[in-house]
Amino acid sequence: MTISHRLRRAAAAALTAGLLIGTLGGCNSSGSTTGDAKEGASSDEIAAALQTDTTLTVWGWAPQLKPIVEAFEKKYPKVKVNLENVGTSNAHYTKLQNAIKAGSGAPDVAQIEYAALPQFALSDSLVDLKEFGAADLEDKYTPSTWGSVNLNGGIYALPQDSGPMAMFYRADVFEKHGISVPSTWDEYVAAAKKLHAADPNAYITSDTGDAGFTTSMIWQAGGQPYKVNSPTDVSVNLQDEGTKKWTKTWQPMIDEKLVSPVAGWSDEWFKSLSDGSIATLLTGAWMPANLESGAEAGSGNWRVAPMPTYEKGKAATAENGGGGDSVLKQSKNKAAAYGFLEFSNGPEGAAIHAANGGFPSTTADLENEKFLNTESAYFGGQKINEVLVQASKDVVPGWNYLPFQTYANSIFSDTVGQVYATGGQLDDGLKAWQDATVKYGEQQGFKVSSK
Repeated sequence: MTISHRLRRAAAAALTAGLLIGTLGGCNSSGSTTGDAKEGASSDEIAAALQTDTTLTVWGWAPQLKPIVEAFEKKYPKVKVNLENVGTSNAHYTKLQNAIKAGSGAPDVAQIEYAALPQFALSDSLVDLKEFGAADLEDKYTPSTWGSVNLNGGIYALPQDSGPMAMFYRADVFEKHGISVPSTWDEYVAAAKKLHAADPNAYITSDTGDAGFTTSMIWQAGGQPYKVNSPTDVSVNLQDEGTKKWTKTWQPMIDEKLVSPVAGWSDEWFKSLSDGSIATLLTGAWMPANLESGAEAGSGNWRVAPMPTYEKGKAATAENGGGGDSVLKQSKNKAAAYGFLEFSNGPEGAAIHAANGGFPSTTADLENEKFLNTESAYFGGQKINEVLVQASKDVVPGWNYLPFQTYANSIFSDTVGQVYATGGQLDDGLKAWQDATVKYGEQQGFKVSSK
């Protein structure tokens, strides 16, 4: 494990602890606000706020935000938006939490990933957007992304992007070795064996142990290991039927060394994607732009297919990544901030987002004929959005994240990760992850049940 990984894990742990101790201890972490600090506004009040001289601060890292801000300022010239990238992942969340705890310095709007959203909602740091009429927007978004922002009866963000999973694969590698595109997990494992036997330097995919990948794969298998009964009453069961369905499939892949030991997002990983020694990726719909920029030599050879399933002919997938935009309770310009959310995550902003490589969460854009019929040169002229849009419709419903998911993910490498590092059983690693997660939750004042 590298020093940077240790620091990221420590930051994640400190972040979540800081958020939750204050919340469950009864402290108000939202800070005091004045002016337009009251929550809630009518559509007329929101429209008026957008015609008033105002400055908004937005924190986010998505590259699509820059052109969205430019278009917003052109439409609403009296509103100046200061777009700031204060870091990604834990760096972003640590700065956000520090500002929340200080009671000042938080932005008006912040980009927050779906997995991290519950902990900020629980800490009473975010505006419940139902006060601005956001509940009326439910049918504008996919069920999976809407479910990710609709927490404990409140709506704490508007969905920005989504990551329904699909199988990205090297058509040339499959053709060379006479491998058919797998539609079930049994076929996928058989393809992994055939490929690695034909070329010991080639692997069906890579996996060195990743919390986000693991939870998405459990989700796709129908697992529901996390349940939120109330903001402070949760359950963790990483031994449920869906989880064991995934481990039964994936364990032989690890035991027989059928997955590449190359770490994701490394230079060697992109090289392997370029030369075909990694033949598939099981990941979110946001991946195409990363392949095009990071694995240019693979252009023309990649294709997209639905995720393999456990039951032939029964489509099922999960979300992997994605997030939305929230209004902070510290904001003194809540009505204008919500107006920015409606623009950036509504029809105009969503179209800009999609045109700049993002995968939309809005149903209208997913049904747009131009979007669906776009042919990708990188993917050999395939209309990949047809596959990815269908994937967004096939996401298994009912998934929940824990209010302290960021911390849970930070200790994955100490538990499940050890199976990849030293060998062993995934089920044992998942049980250790469950025990450590439950212990932490109880220490923070949650009621946590497990099986």
